[in-house]
Amino acid sequence: MDGLLCLTRRNMNPKNFYLISLGCAKNTVDSESMSQLMMDAGCRAVEDPKKAGLLIVNTCGFIGPAREESFSVLRQLAAHKRPGQLLIAAGCLTQRYGMEVARQVRGIDGILGTRRWMDIVEVIRQLRSTPHPQPVYHLPEVPTVGTDEKGVLRVAVQGGSAYLKIGDGCRRPCAFCAIPLIKGTAVSRPIAAILEEARALRDAGVREINLISQDTTDYGHDLGLKDGLAQLLEQLTAAVPEVEWLRVLYAYPGYVTDRLIEVMAAHPQILPYLDIPLQHAHPQTLIRMKRPANIDWVYRTLEKMRAALPDRAPHGPLAIRTTFIVGYPGESEEEFQALLDFVQELRFDRLGAFQFSFEPGTTSEPLGDPIPAQVKQERFDRLMTLQQTISLEKNQALVGRTLNVLIEGLDAAQGIAIGRSYRDAPEIDGIVVVEGPAEIGQIVPVRITGGLAYDLAGVLAT
Repeated sequence: MDGLLCLTRRNMNPKNFYLISLGCAKNTVDSESMSQLMMDAGCRAVEDPKKAGLLIVNTCGFIGPAREESFSVLRQLAAHKRPGQLLIAAGCLTQRYGMEVARQVRGIDGILGTRRWMDIVEVIRQLRSTPHPQPVYHLPEVPTVGTDEKGVLRVAVQGGSAYLKIGDGCRRPCAFCAIPLIKGTAVSRPIAAILEEARALRDAGVREINLISQDTTDYGHDLGLKDGLAQLLEQLTAAVPEVEWLRVLYAYPGYVTDRLIEVMAAHPQILPYLDIPLQHAHPQTLIRMKRPANIDWVYRTLEKMRAALPDRAPHGPLAIRTTFIVGYPGESEEEFQALLDFVQELRFDRLGAFQFSFEPGTTSEPLGDPIPAQVKQERFDRLMTLQQTISLEKNQALVGRTLNVLIEGLDAAQGIAIGRSYRDAPEIDGIVVVEGPAEIGQIVPVRITGGLAYDLAGVLAT
């Protein structure tokens, strides 16, 4: 590609771009892929927007607070944009709302949707080569996941850990969710491409690969694969046996199959950890959500997993993370109490909660948003208070155990390191504070000496 692509006017540094990535890890991967393409074109990433000719925001548009954050960042950059700088709004917000984003934020030069992140260089070239009194609008409808990715890795590396994207889009009918409107239906990436990227991560020294997509348990459905995720994991363990940790995120209820459980149990590389957003526990609430409402399945499956993945070296007992929505339209106090009872009984290791966000265009729109904000907040507080108690008890039960910890940060002045155990997914779960010398990017044994509500403390084991 042309190295002169990033030339700017008025003495702006010709090869600098400033990119802000908002939202989830899946967005982070898209941001890293765009960065790769721009660097291949001769651009250079900088951390100061004043030094950049290109300002890019990879937005999130999933729920109301995420949209507000995206608009806030765009407005801030637009307000301080200098002559010669270009501001591009990319990602989920623009895919869903298109030119409405540019109408609400004066100063945007380009609109690029999440389905065509791979066209970032073409959009920049168009902006630089022709006058654009109106923002350039680039939102083709058809995603081409896995077939038109311009040869870049679909990964995001953070120290010794990396996200690897195995698919995009979603075909589930969840009433509250705008993801299918934004991303389109589920499209799986080819196994060969995923294995190649896993080998590249291994060669770069990555110790943990986190598999992500909107629904990892749907992997391979569009490719005609049965138990596609289990097949992928088996091939990954064979392809990169040197990568100590493989983690599965974003499973869908009802699709954690017996074979998937067997594969997880058979390969110590695959962490005994599963992120399975359940969203609620009362069947009637789940029916209104258009989610799987078979609560017996949850009990049976967790029982199977806990039996197949018992407390054993080199890790520990199975860790389950889930997510719930409180204040969904029609949620009665009885239904919410059923959720509290469910959480008390199943004792999840990690739990996140959201207050219902009204999303126009979703199939829940006719239900409105009838539950008052103060009721949502009160239910959220009760749920998280309960989970804090459970999490504290689980963490304190680990005192005296030795867990492997992936070191991600150091504080030499205090003689401590910061890391994560197998129970902690990046960015969303807890940390382990470690006393003693350690090296970033290494997995080290740590004897746990203390447990808080979310985090652990320990010392290097000798």
